[in-house]
Amino acid sequence: MAGTVRGPLLDTIRNKTVAAKLLSLSGLFAVYKPKGPTSADLVNHLKAKLLEEAGLPKPSRNTRNHILKIGHGGTLDSAATGVLVVGIGEGTKMLSDMLAGSKKYLAIGQLGKATNTFDSSGKVTEEKPYHQITKEELENVLRKFTGSIMQVPPLYSALKKDGQRMSALVTKGEAVEPKPARPVIVYSLSLRNFKPPLFTLDVECGGGFYVRSLVNDIGRELSSCASVQELTRTKQGPFTLEEHALYEDKWTIDEIARSLEHCMPLLSVEPSRKKLKTELSEEHTVSCEDK
Repeated sequence: MAGTVRGPLLDTIRNKTVAAKLLSLSGLFAVYKPKGPTSADLVNHLKAKLLEEAGLPKPSRNTRNHILKIGHGGTLDSAATGVLVVGIGEGTKMLSDMLAGSKKYLAIGQLGKATNTFDSSGKVTEEKPYHQITKEELENVLRKFTGSIMQVPPLYSALKKDGQRMSALVTKGEAVEPKPARPVIVYSLSLRNFKPPLFTLDVECGGGFYVRSLVNDIGRELSSCASVQELTRTKQGPFTLEEHALYEDKWTIDEIARSLEHCMPLLSVEPSRKKLKTELSEEHTVSCEDK
């Protein structure tokens, strides 16, 4: 039929339409990070999938003006899983709010064993008895770590010294002094389960907080030692693992567009950090729930 668009021309038109839709995406959405990759690796993989779907070239490392702006707000450890908030387009400018906002974690700790990374990925550096520790003692210790506290970040972290990540420097064998203790905030801390040597915590905290350091400090406070065995971020800002995190099979332009439409209104109803801090100052409670 005269005037019908066929073959390569139709593909070109379709590709341009898909590319235009990708480059028009703007805002924040959440993805699920599995155990293994770094947060940066995961975002790079996501970016590559989207560019491939749109028929756009993957930018080289030397390219400064990337065709697609995308980044994450709040690093998850390689061994951790859960919610990772991603900004795309102009949404990348909103990621600083995610870095400072509240986060929720489900952490499984192990008593009696410490590692150099404070989690199961590291080498065991110390073992101590733990059978004397009771549930009540652990509950009492948790109270000491609720509210505004001082915390020393772990050596194996994304924090930088002289422009390089501390974890990279330590891995190379260089002598690295721990960062000084800094103020952090724990909005809530509850014991979900206690079956020695394992214990499970629900944690809601502010920006710059390390659950690995928390578990390590809890072990020392109990005159023993402890390390994280499993860590899952269940919520970051208004984004929850169950409702909002896209798994890799949903990393498509259309699915992300739908997620942006669904998620962006949530940002206007998320409680402010100031409100959370006010509520925290009014009530410091630690609860325990057996499951």
